[in-house]
Amino acid sequence: MDERFQAVWTEKLEPWLAGLEADRKRFVGRRWMWLGGGAALGGGLATVLAANNAEGMPVVMALVLAPLLGYVIGSHALHAMSKRVKAELNTTIAEALGLAYSPKPYSPSRFDRLREFGLLPSSDRRKFEDHFSGARDGCEFELYEAHLEQRRRSNKRTYYVTVFRGVIIRINFPRKVEGITVITRDAGWFNGVQSFARGFGAHKLERIGLVDPTFEKAFEVYGNDQVLARYMLTPSFMERLLALETSLNGKKVRAAFDADSGEGELLIAAETGNLFEVGSMSKPLTEPGRFSRVVEELDHITGLIDLLIAPAQLGEHEARQGQ
Repeated sequence: MDERFQAVWTEKLEPWLAGLEADRKRFVGRRWMWLGGGAALGGGLATVLAANNAEGMPVVMALVLAPLLGYVIGSHALHAMSKRVKAELNTTIAEALGLAYSPKPYSPSRFDRLREFGLLPSSDRRKFEDHFSGARDGCEFELYEAHLEQRRRSNKRTYYVTVFRGVIIRINFPRKVEGITVITRDAGWFNGVQSFARGFGAHKLERIGLVDPTFEKAFEVYGNDQVLARYMLTPSFMERLLALETSLNGKKVRAAFDADSGEGELLIAAETGNLFEVGSMSKPLTEPGRFSRVVEELDHITGLIDLLIAPAQLGEHEARQGQ
C-alpha cells in the first residue's frame, strides 16, 4: 500500500472502524443468540411433532427452518453495519483516486447496448452495484458490477443460476471511433456455426481476421468497416485487453468500440466475480486487509484503463497496415 493510501487508513478509516468495533462484537453475539434460540425452538417443535406421529418431512423442516430464521433475524444489524462499512471504505478509496462512488448505478450505463452486441447473456434477474466514475488522462469512464441470473425449472422446482458476475466498464475513448467493432471470445471449431447464427441487433457486421495468432486464438472480431476495425485493434491494445483479464483474475473479457454516443466509446465486460467487498464481519473491523484488498482491486482496474487509453506506440498503425 503506497503512502497516500496508508495515510487515509491510519488517519481516517482505522479510527472510524475502531469506534464501531464494540457494536460489531455485540451484533455478532446477537446473531449467535438468535441462532441458538431458533435451534432450541426447532428442537422443541420437532419433539412435539414426533410425539404426535408426524411424518419425517415436518420434523426435518422444524429442525432446519427455525434455526435458519433465527440466524436471519439475528444477522439483520450486522448486515446493515456491513453495508455501512462497505460504502465508507469504497467512497474513501474512490476519493483518494479522484473518483466518485455510489452503492448502485443510477442507470446501468450501456447495459442494453452490450446485450444488443451479444456480449452479455440474457437474464431473468439482474442486480447492479458498486458504481465508480471519473476521468483518467482526460477520458471520462465509469464502471459498475453486474450479477445476471437465468431462471431454470427442474422437477416442478424453479431456481436461478448465475450466468454473469463481473464488471462493466465504459470509456470515452481518446482515439476517434467510427462505426462498430465487436470483440468476442473465440469459440474454436464452433466459430463457423456461431458466425452464421450470431446476431448484432440491427447491425450488419462482418468477421474480421486478426494478424497476430495469439489474439486470434483468444478473440473473434466483427465490424462494419474492416479498415477502421484494424485501425482500432492495434497489437498493443489487444495485449492490454488480455492484461485486463489476467490482472483481474477474471475470464472471458469482451469489448466493443461503438460510435453510437457521438463521441465514441470503448465498452468492456469481464467476468471477475464479486469485487469491492469488505469481507467477513466475524473478524475485527480494523483488519487492514479489508481496506488493502479493495484498493488493489480498484487500482488494478484504473491502471489498466490508463493502459487501454494510452496512445498507440509510434509507427504501430503503419506497421500493422504493412503486414
